[in-house]
Order: sequence, then structure tokens, then C-alpha cells
Amino acid sequence: MREIPSDHSIDNTLQLLQEGYRFITNRCERLQSNIFQTRLLLKKTICLRGEEAARVFYDNEKFSRKNAAPKRVQKTLLGEGGVQGLDGETHRQRKQIFMSLMTPNNMAYLIELTQQQWQAAAKQWEQRDRIVLLDAAHEVLCRAVCAWAGVPLPESEVDQRTQDLAAMIDGAGGIGLRYLRARWGRRQTEKWVKSVLDQIRSHALKVPESSAAYAFAWYHTPTGELLDQHAAAVDLINVLRPVVAIAQYITFAALALYQHPECYEKLKAEADYQELFTQEVRRFYPFFPFAAARVKQPFDWHDYHFPEGVQVLLDLYGTNHDPQVWENPEEFQPERFREWNGSSYNFIPQGGGDFKMHHRCAGEWITIDIMKMTLDFLVNSIQYDVPPQNLEMSLSRIPTVPKSGFIIKHVKCIGF
Repeated sequence: MREIPSDHSIDNTLQLLQEGYRFITNRCERLQSNIFQTRLLLKKTICLRGEEAARVFYDNEKFSRKNAAPKRVQKTLLGEGGVQGLDGETHRQRKQIFMSLMTPNNMAYLIELTQQQWQAAAKQWEQRDRIVLLDAAHEVLCRAVCAWAGVPLPESEVDQRTQDLAAMIDGAGGIGLRYLRARWGRRQTEKWVKSVLDQIRSHALKVPESSAAYAFAWYHTPTGELLDQHAAAVDLINVLRPVVAIAQYITFAALALYQHPECYEKLKAEADYQELFTQEVRRFYPFFPFAAARVKQPFDWHDYHFPEGVQVLLDLYGTNHDPQVWENPEEFQPERFREWNGSSYNFIPQGGGDFKMHHRCAGEWITIDIMKMTLDFLVNSIQYDVPPQNLEMSLSRIPTVPKSGFIIKHVKCIGF
């Protein structure tokens, strides 16, 4: 049995905060290994990177997700008691609620709602001096997903609900005031969504049977009981919040268009280039850095021993930039996806494995469709200028976006 390479230090929590997305990759490169062990928050942690690592990480017989995510992430981004922390048959049954929403008609309706919101926003932008695209995308997506999910959103509450959802995303990897704002956003959002569920269950509010709000309000557990109100609220938020988080990818897409102007004409001229460009944005830019699990029962892999209960982190960002899989991984090359083999384990921006059986984001298809539609909007429906601004991104900040949020000016509607 081989000893897992070790990063010899008492604890690496501070280094993780300082290095962010590159924490695992930095050590993999230094140790010349796609596996190493360290300590985070004084707990032994095994870190993995790469396609083979992803395959074993998403083996439900070997790993558990229960209590695997750090508490600070549960109290901000994911919520406590949600589907991400479940295992086995319980996870499969709860995940099915999400998957049942992903019908072609349902997804097409969300895309239509989002397109309408982009067009309405753009007409207002013509009268404004400047627009921070990240903030604008948060609002567009919040409006669209609430309408789609059957969650009432009065105009007077749009700003607050958008800000709370965005804070949950932005503060999950933060410290200090950023983290406290995320905790507050989580509390306020859960209070709001629980109220919506109460109104549905008391028949004071009628929502479409195809909506997420209806699905979670009336879901019955295998024992015949309604899903606990808190769990139902957390998972309904796990529909709203991930859609709002697509604003990060949209900002990256706009940045890629600006930094790679040669792609602009290809998006206009080549029918399949939208798909290639979208996938490369998802591969190249940093979204979520790691996925967490715990060893369910002892096992050996590549002659390394994994003890029961040990925390394991899979490097999502590093796997998407693994030079063993991706040629010139630090270059933005949409054309690379013409040759991609379609593996569920080497391209994992939103998790890997099977949608129904594993902890892969149920909304990944929605993410791709919204990004493609928004790309079309940015290329064919509006014209705009990009003024001088700070577009730097710090990989030590989780999550990260351009510091300016990507500012555009002089917007003109042309395609609608």
C-alpha cells in the first residue's frame, strides 16, 4: 500500500483562503501527484484532481455527501437539510423532484421568460449612463426564475430578493462582512420562501402544477407525509439561487467576447459556435472551486487507502484545467469542444457523473441554454461599448468575477 503524498503543514486553512481556486492544483503540481493529503480546519483532508479522481469521487458506494459540505457553505449557499447533503435512495427520490422540472417545455418556458426580461432591461439601459452587467444579470435572472418557479415577486421586493440571493452566492466563500451578509440573505430568503409554501399549502395561493413551488409544496415523502417545511424551502431556494448564479457565467461570457473579439463574427456566422463558446466559458473561467464528500466505508484506490469518515475534496476548477486532459488548458479555445469526448468526468464545472444518480447539478442544461440565449442577445440584439475598467479577477476570491462587474455603456437595442 502506498502512502498518500502529504503537504507537510499543521493546517492549510489560511493557505486555502489565500490561494482559492488554485489551492489543490498548486500542490498537485508541486508534489507531482493528483492526490495528496493535508489538514483543513485541523481535519485530515484528501484532495483529488483529474478525470480518474472524478470517477471514483462520484461512486456512491464509496462516498457520502451527508455533512460533507463545510457548515459555513451550508449556512449560506446550500442551506441545511437540502438535497446536496443527502445520500442513497433518499437523495435519488429528492433529486427526482428537480429532474421532473427539467422537461423540454418547462426549460423552454424559462428561456422565454429570461429572454423577455433581457429585452425589457435593455430598453431601460438605453436611457442609462452605464450598466454593471453582473448586477443586471442577477436581477434579470431573479425575475425570470421566480416567475417560472411560481414564486410571487412583487415589484417592490425585486431589489431586496435579488440582493439576498446574490449575497448567498457571493458570501459562501467569504469572511467578515461578506459572509455575514450571506448569512442574512439566507435567513431572509428562507423566511420569504417558507411563507410562499405556507400560502400554497393553505390554498391561499394557487400556482401552476408544473412549477417548482407546487412540486416542493406538495411533495410527499415515501412515508406519505408532506416534505418538512424547512427542507421544502431549502430545496425550492436550490432552484432559485442556482439560476441567479448563472449571472457569473454570463459576466464571464461577456468578458470572453471582449477579450476575444475574433469569436464575435464566428458567433454570428457559425451555427454550432454558440455551443462551443458556451462550453469553453464554463471550462475556462472559475465558477465553483471544489466539491466535498466523506468516505462512506474504507476502500483502496490506485494502492492508496481511504479511511472511513475522512473528508475528500475534488478539484473542479483544476480538473477543467488538467493538462492531462486539455491541451493548452490556460488558453481560451472554443474549438476544442469539437473534439471533446463528452465524458461526465473530465469536464465538471457543475459536478460530474449521472444527473439522476449522482450529485451533479440538475440545472446544468438550464445553465447552458440560458447562456446560449444570452450570448445571442449580447451579439445580435444590442450594441454597447466597454469603457476602461478593472477587469482583473482574483483566483484567491471565491467566487470570483471581474472586479468591475463588467461595465457597459451606450447600449442600443437593434434586434427586437
